Amino acid sequence: MSEGRIKVWFRFVPREGWLPQDTEGLWATPVGPDTARVDNVPFLQDGVAQGDVVRYTTDADGRHWAAERVTASENCTLRVLPVPSGPLGPSAAAVHGRLAPFGLGGESFSDDFPLVALNVPADAPFTEIKALLDRGEEEGWWHWETGCRTEAWEAA
Repeated sequence: MSEGRIKVWFRFVPREGWLPQDTEGLWATPVGPDTARVDNVPFLQDGVAQGDVVRYTTDADGRHWAAERVTASENCTLRVLPVPSGPLGPSAAAVHGRLAPFGLGGESFSDDFPLVALNVPADAPFTEIKALLDRGEEEGWWHWETGCRTEAWEAA
């Protein structure tokens, strides 16, 4: 754990045909006695993005559990999974490379499961990003989804 940061855990119902986890821990920086700003991009939790402030409760074991989103950062969360038999192969690095011109930060789940979770800042060129994502899906590069979207993302 980095100094001053905590892990905030989220509970959710696993999706059929998806990873079997029902919790995800995200690094966060405390901003109040029971609130923290999310510092990384969620792979599994929907409805939260990097930079959002969440309220949490702390259980008897000291684990911090997210209760609600208090403030939205206006960032979006994207998840991109390369098609193993597609032109990019099973390469998370290739996904990052295709999206690098937009300066999107994020991370990869694992070598065995190259899911890429990306933070899309509120001021990013949403229309251009969506066009590339759709093109990549049409050409068999990847499958993608939004884990957290804003009105601006929807309008683009």
